[in-house]
Order: sequence, then structure tokens, then C-alpha cells
Amino acid sequence: MTTVPDGRAGPTAAESMEVTAPLQGTVTQVQVAVGAVVAQGAPLVIIESMKMEHVVRAPGSGSVLSLSGHAGDLVAASDVLAVIELGADLHPEAVDQAAVDLDAVRPDLDELQRRRSQVLDAGRPEAVARRHESGRRTARENIDDLCDPGSFTEYGSFAIAAQRSRRPLDELIERTPADGLVAGIGRVNGDLFGDGHASCAVLSYDYTVLAGTQGQQNHRKKDRVFELIERLQLPVVLFAEGGGGRPGDTDYAVITGLDTMAFTLFGRLSGLIPLVGIGSGWCFAGNAALLGCCDVIIGTKGASIGMGGPAMIEGGGLGTFRPEEVGPMSVQVPNGVVDLLAEDDADAVRLAKSYLSYFQGATGGWACADQRLLRSGIPEERLRVYDIRQLITTLGDTDSVLELREGFAKGMVTALIRIEGRPLGVVANDPAHLGGAIDSDGADKAARFLQLCDAHDLPILFLCDTPGFMVGPEAERTGQVRHFSRLFVNGASLTVPFFTIVLRKGYGLGAQAMAGGSFRSPIFTVAWPSGELGGMGLEGPVRLGFRRELEEVEDPEAREALFLRMVERAYQHGKALNVATAFEIDDVIDPIDSRRRIVEALRSARAPVPRSGKKRSCIDTW
Repeated sequence: MTTVPDGRAGPTAAESMEVTAPLQGTVTQVQVAVGAVVAQGAPLVIIESMKMEHVVRAPGSGSVLSLSGHAGDLVAASDVLAVIELGADLHPEAVDQAAVDLDAVRPDLDELQRRRSQVLDAGRPEAVARRHESGRRTARENIDDLCDPGSFTEYGSFAIAAQRSRRPLDELIERTPADGLVAGIGRVNGDLFGDGHASCAVLSYDYTVLAGTQGQQNHRKKDRVFELIERLQLPVVLFAEGGGGRPGDTDYAVITGLDTMAFTLFGRLSGLIPLVGIGSGWCFAGNAALLGCCDVIIGTKGASIGMGGPAMIEGGGLGTFRPEEVGPMSVQVPNGVVDLLAEDDADAVRLAKSYLSYFQGATGGWACADQRLLRSGIPEERLRVYDIRQLITTLGDTDSVLELREGFAKGMVTALIRIEGRPLGVVANDPAHLGGAIDSDGADKAARFLQLCDAHDLPILFLCDTPGFMVGPEAERTGQVRHFSRLFVNGASLTVPFFTIVLRKGYGLGAQAMAGGSFRSPIFTVAWPSGELGGMGLEGPVRLGFRRELEEVEDPEAREALFLRMVERAYQHGKALNVATAFEIDDVIDPIDSRRRIVEALRSARAPVPRSGKKRSCIDTW
């Protein structure tokens, strides 16, 4: 006779077999009787141990000769429960198990599938139809467009509003799916950068659920996801549409809600990983506060973004306004709140994917314009303006330029570009606005962009064409002394490689600010042949320094001619080639060599060391 615990050994044909208990426990059921014929795998006895049921099965087909265990018996491991005489023509390892129906749906799975359908768009046709009638996409449609197909894993999809004490459960399940916040982790741009660089956290308020308000459960969900983001160091895309705090939740003992951690946890992510916010539709109060924490804000045409919505404004006794009157894009783009203006939801998603790509690594293939075009990019007439954006587009890889805050501080251009597939940030003066002079807004815009690039390890290219900082009483009323100096303190703290190319004018403190504080600070400081440099602009020093000589010439035409000759002498003294002879810049280069210089400098610089924390405490939200 062969002893087999739980029927897992094989005897020879026509033998009898003892079936023993696999563990200590209590017999709760005996499934067969003596003399019964059983198939291999048939249940014989059920033993309960530590509140779990263990089924002891027949080791092979045959007849039950005896049973030792009875319901209620306490058995020890290896106690004999039954003896089976196996059939002579059967072997326990050769008998097929009963077929399993792979398409069978158990009641518990059926319940899950029905609940899932109530959460997804397909199960909410009326809400989806209303959303589409307004010309908008649903939260899940935006996420599906953003993330690589099939990659989004949701957290808290079955959460409902904390209103069980005032509304029926079935109603809450139907009308408050996910408590108005869809959140999880997916992949973005995986086709370009592979799974290792594509993971991204995504959160989207769902305006079809209680107007996208911030409920108690979705606050808890944010806390959970924000902690995961910090732990995993995942980039974030936040769709922030919604009306702020929700007063109707009643299931928790909350008086003020001021102890919620979401804003602390989200704010703590600044400087650690890229934060992308999308404002579409109406975005007020707490939703706008989270949006304002992001590195970059993408706003859609027709969106309204404000710290206080119409209800708060009216409640404060400040008048009655429609939502579209509070923080429209006509206000939030020129004032610098919105970095990128999108046509609609689909365009906002496209811009978010494009922005994230600069922080996901280098691309493989690339192309660029004929670099000989740069030779004519700067007019020979030294006072003639030109299109700095066209020059940046020519310098960068084809279709690689993404300008941030284009509508704000027009004298300063901040953009993300690629050169031979490598991402970097560009800070450039625009001579078409104030001659390229740096004003308070321009300094703020550039200083924050330096923080952004440095925090996320993007090299920086300065394209300098400035007569210096803006001057005059009006300029000083803007607090320029403080604002302008942000360029020096941020430039001096840069840890990423940066480079300066003087395109034309490089004068005074403004030129130094476009080089991190000094022409010796960048990895290289070079000029194009059109470059002209000096402690201040040419015309001013001539008029001031040679005032007596000019005043001695009575004839206005002769005086002007003398002035122009003096300016020309000053220009010859400060032209790039002459400055290079004193080694105050590193070189004067043919414009077509600019890309090669940048690429070789990037190759020379050490790759960023992988880090587990921040280099900066945060990125200034302004």
C-alpha cells in the first residue's frame, strides 16, 4: 500500500492508497461514502484550518475502501482520512482533470464588470453626450489620448462621493464615479523613448461629476497618488478643470478641511519632476491652486482660470460675474499665467506630450534647415530688427521648437528646442521689442526658465542681442532693481551646462545676465561676425563722453556727421573680432558652425548624475 498526502503521489496500477491529511485541522465535510467510485481529483474531505478550507482530493480513479475522518473530527497532519483502491487500468498522473470553462463569469466577477461599466464612459451615455454637446472631451477621453494605448492603470476608480448619509448608495455609484477624479499611471511617448522613460502620472478632474469639485474621497486619492509620484519620481500631467472645494460631503467629521495634505504634497513635487497642468473650461479655487503649482500651464481657448470663481466673488460682495469673465485667456496669456495656448482639448494633449518629450531624453532621428541661412539671419544694417524666432527655428532641429509664455514679456524668448536630437532650453533677446532691452517682466520670465531647466537637467543656450537692461523712471517703478537681479542669482546657481552666442549686441549688465553673470561663466561664449560688445550701448557713451566736442560744432549736420564717425570708431573698437583679440570672448564663429559648437560642448559636458532628490527646493511658480 502507498501512502499519499492529499493524493499527490502515484502508485502502481491496481494498488490501494492511503489518503492522509495535509495539515492539522477540523474535518467539516465528508464528500463521499464507502464503496463510492471516484475520479482522480474528486473531493473526498474538507478540512478547516485557521478559518480556511482545504479540499483533500482523490489521488486517482477508483473505489473508496474506507473512511477514517468524520465531520467534526480534529485531525493531525498525516492522519489517514481514506483508503482508495485504484482501478487497474488507470494511473493517477494520466487522468485528465475536469475541463474548465474559460469564459464562465462568476457572480462576483459579474458584479465587478457591472460596476466597472458604471464608471467608464460607455456606461454613462447621458453624461458623455452632454459633454460632447458642449464641444468638450471627457476626462477619460483626454487620458486615453495622452497615454500610450492600454498603458493607463487607474487608482481609486470605484470611489464615490462622501455623501452616503444624504444620498442613496445606488445614486452615488451612478452619479459620482471615481468621486470626480480620474487618477493613475500610464506611459506617454513610449514610441519615442521606450517604456523606461515614458511612465507618467495622470490626474484629471471630471467635470461631469459634481462640476469637477474637490471632494473628500478625491482629496484622499490625490494624497495617495502624490505620495506615489514622489516615491517613483514620475512626471505629472494634471487636467485641472473644476470649481474648487465641495461643501456637500457629509460622511466625515470635517469642519474646515484646512488640514488636507493635497496642496503640501503637490507643492513638494515642484523641482523634483516635471509638472504639466492643463486648464480647460472653468478652473477656479483649489483646482486653480494646483494648476498654479505646475511648471507649465497649458490653457485652451475659452478657458477661464481664477483663484476665485463667480460664487466666491459674489459672496465677497464684489459683484456678479459670468465664469467666462473671470480669468479668460485674453487676460491669462499676456499676464504670464498661461505658458502655452491650445485650440481645444486635443491640442492641449498634443502640447502636453510635446512638452514632456524634452524631459524624456534625446531622440534618434533628426533633420535641420540649411545652416547657411543663419549667415543672413542678422541684417547688415546694425540697427535693423529681425525675426529672432525664425532664427531659433533655423538653428534647432526641424519642428523641434516649443516656445513658452510667448504672450508675456515679449522682449525675452524662452523656448525648448533640440539640436541633433538633444533637448535644451533657449533664452533669447528679441530686438523687435524695446530693442532687446531686458525689463522686469523679461527678467522674471528668463529667471524662472533658468530654474526650470536647471531643476530638470536641461542645458541652456543664451542667444544674446541686448543693449542692456531697460532704463528710465517708468522702468524703475516696476521694481526693476530686484527683478533684474534674479537673472544674476539664478544664473550663478546653474548646475547644467550653458553656452552664450552673441548674435549682435552684447552690452553692459544685460549682456552679462545673458551669460549667467559673466562671459567667463558659460562653457563657451562666442559671437557671430555681427557681434558688437561694450560696457554700455555705443550711442550713449559717445554723446556723454564727447559732449563738449560735439557742442563745439555749431552746424547741426556737421555735428551729426561727427557723432556718426565717433560711433563708427566705437563700433570698430567693440566689434566682436576686436574684442576677441583681447580674449574677452572665446571665439568669433561662422553662424553655420553654431550647431557644431553646441553639440561638441554637450558631448564634453558630463551627463547628469542620476539623483533621488531635488537640486532645488522648488521652481518659482512665477
